[in-house]
Amino acid sequence: MGIEVVFLLLPLAVLSGWWIGRKSTLKKQMGSPLGIPSDYLKGLNFLLNEQPDKAIEIFIQLLEVNTDTVETHLALGSLFRRRGEVDRAIRIHQNLIARPTLSPEQRAQALYDLGQDYMRAGLFDRAETLFTELIDRGPHTESALRQLIDIYQQEKDWAKAIDTARRFEIKTGNRLSSLIAHYYCEQAENLMKQGESSKAVKMLKRAESEDSTCPRISMLEGDINKQLGDFKAAIKAYRRLEKQDADYLPEIIKPLQECYEAQGQTGDMQVYLQKVIQRNDSITIMLKLAEIIKQEQGELPSADFIAEHLKIKPSVRGMDKLIELNLEQSTQSVKDKLLVLKDVTTQLLKNKSKYNCHVCGFSGFTLHWQCPSCKEWGTIKPIQGVEGD
Repeated sequence: MGIEVVFLLLPLAVLSGWWIGRKSTLKKQMGSPLGIPSDYLKGLNFLLNEQPDKAIEIFIQLLEVNTDTVETHLALGSLFRRRGEVDRAIRIHQNLIARPTLSPEQRAQALYDLGQDYMRAGLFDRAETLFTELIDRGPHTESALRQLIDIYQQEKDWAKAIDTARRFEIKTGNRLSSLIAHYYCEQAENLMKQGESSKAVKMLKRAESEDSTCPRISMLEGDINKQLGDFKAAIKAYRRLEKQDADYLPEIIKPLQECYEAQGQTGDMQVYLQKVIQRNDSITIMLKLAEIIKQEQGELPSADFIAEHLKIKPSVRGMDKLIELNLEQSTQSVKDKLLVLKDVTTQLLKNKSKYNCHVCGFSGFTLHWQCPSCKEWGTIKPIQGVEGD
């Protein structure tokens, strides 16, 4: 609390006094000889003595709920919620809803605001009840459905999230195919953890029927087939990713290589990567090719390959690997100098985020399909550029 809250409450104090003065200026029972209510003066005294909690209670009581003050109460409740004072916001909105004089529109708004209070307080069951009631009330249909979707996402109740998203589509005419596809993918991942591979595949088929361009579907399908030992099907699924979103290719290079190796087709892997790198100059793909070249031809051809690629696309990761390869075949004097450069690239790469959200800029070391910051789906990708992929 403190001086910030004092300034926050001053307009409320003035407004309270104005309303009461408007209705009862001449009433002797209201207090002082000046016609100012004693409770109003008491509230101001609390305010001036930096006791905002007590002042708030008095002003709320003085601000009688009628058709002229409903908007003031709603605004005050929203203000408290934004400040994190959820308990006060809840009390104000509950007090409003209890008034029989509210119009249907005012009651709906109060219910919606109370639902938001409950959401902020983590009381999802209460919020769910209110938003469900508001679905069929015109102005709040879309926003209530969005709030319900948010609740089910936080509770990880993907079945309800899917049902609500479909209701949203019916009510508003807006498609949420991409979102629903991710919900099916969430269910598929859960089934994979439970060893229910066949059921997981069925979920992915449903996801694909919603959004065939979703790269997550191909990645999960590849993982499932790889677990089942169907490496040919896994390779097919992983390779489909390039057409859906090539930015995610670095995510499947390792499991794709394992599938090729399991079939004794390392050469086919190299041929595939050489074709891919002509279309997508990913650092991860380039380094994987360099690794294969080193295994088959030695360090010098591998270093030459990286150097040629760096001329086209500079990269700290590529430079770090090039220095490493040259260290292995340099004289001591040259090695000492290269070690200095290696320290520089190591420091540059240290603690650097691998992924970022293209909507809000959130960055991290783990691929999240739903951004932890802005809550959007499918917006986090491997970082591209000099320090990325």
